Amino acid sequence: MSRTPETHVIDFRAAEKLLEAGDPRGAVKLLDPLITAHPENTAARLLRARAFYHSAQLRSAELEFQLVLEREPDNAFAHHALARTLERANRADEARRHFRLAAALDPRPEYLGAARFEED
Repeated sequence: MSRTPETHVIDFRAAEKLLEAGDPRGAVKLLDPLITAHPENTAARLLRARAFYHSAQLRSAELEFQLVLEREPDNAFAHHALARTLERANRADEARRHFRLAAALDPRPEYLGAARFEED
């Protein structure tokens, strides 16, 4: 079946719902064809990165978050999520840099707390 822009939107929304419902692998399956058809779709890549993270596919999540950040270096959420991914992979020093970038870009309390600026 040929995918149309409308079916891609439906798949994206369904992937969001699957991730919310605790089925990150199902979300990835819906997002893969969408990203193949539209590799520039940053929103789909960010959602797939989150799905990879929630399914403990940390290397895939890291690569996807990095792709998002290549396109949107000022995306505070992507920096924070990449930091969480690196932290979960026991790479705290690398994570700290991204926690701090997230906090510098968006000083929301959760980002500031994760950045741990007071430790310097």
